[in-house]
Amino acid sequence: MNSIDQQFVEFVVKSLVSNPDAVEVTRRIDEKGVLLELTVDPEDLGRVIGKRGATAQSIRTLLRALGTKNDARYNLKIVDNGVGGGSDSSTDDSQRGDNPSDDSTAADSPQESDVVRNTRRELADLDDLDV
Repeated sequence: MNSIDQQFVEFVVKSLVSNPDAVEVTRRIDEKGVLLELTVDPEDLGRVIGKRGATAQSIRTLLRALGTKNDARYNLKIVDNGVGGGSDSSTDDSQRGDNPSDDSTAADSPQESDVVRNTRRELADLDDLDV
């Protein structure tokens, strides 16, 4: 059974993305409070983060308000599951597009790799923020 915080994040994010079936929110309690880990389809990662992280920051702000009501501290981590299998290193993922053996369709790959690379860079910047 999902808690109110998980249901809240799922509802908001599923409203934003084009593939709502891929949205997954896991909940863990850690030393800083409640950690919600959000996983979405790699194509929807940019929508969830928004320009300069505005959408992700807005979701975190709403979570902070929910935390005030529930006397809890919520942290949202947006998990970069990667296109090809979940590598945690953004430098490894950004270099993937430069390898011709990884390009399945030459016409779509360069544009997609730029979008994915920029999204991963924005996600890495957001991980440094303390909300």
